[in-house]
Amino acid sequence: MSVAMHLIVGLGNPGPGYAETRHNAGFWFLDRLAAVQQVTFRTEAKFRADSARTNIDGHPCWLLKPMNYMNNSGQVAGAFARYHGIAPGNVLVAHDELDLEVGVVRLKIGGGAGGHNGLKDLIAQLGGDFLRLRFGIAHPGDRRDVIDYVLRAPSRDDRISIDAAIDRALDQIGSIVSGRAENAMNALNARRNVASD
Repeated sequence: MSVAMHLIVGLGNPGPGYAETRHNAGFWFLDRLAAVQQVTFRTEAKFRADSARTNIDGHPCWLLKPMNYMNNSGQVAGAFARYHGIAPGNVLVAHDELDLEVGVVRLKIGGGAGGHNGLKDLIAQLGGDFLRLRFGIAHPGDRRDVIDYVLRAPSRDDRISIDAAIDRALDQIGSIVSGRAENAMNALNARRNVASD
């Protein structure tokens, strides 16, 4: 896939009550990326989002955190992308992933929502062709426990593992944004999890 990314969307829920919960892994990634790029998010009231503009390896790119809660993330991202003329194929979405073990990060092109309501709304607004950066949080084991699980903070060890996965993703962000997603996929897929480092 040799398509440059013009918009990186991090998924999460706004407010201090959600800041440390597993469902905010996409926000954690975007906050770390903004810190590395030395840019500051500003409120975009008309989009109900926080955004920042940066250049990654010479490629102009928007960073976007929807602020109208996870289930409606697509409404914000879709409106923002359309306003700036950004095609779905030029969008990268960072999010938590129940189907991956803690500490695993994977890059994927397209696909379904897999029960993730933020992705479900994004697919409804953008279609399914955007790129996904998936941060493993593991599954609680029982589907009935999922909502409570994703809205709780991970253990200290799990947070360390997720942060390590974020570091590995940040190492590949230049390749992803510049259109060398396959290189990034190969690099990330070669590393199973933090325990094998």
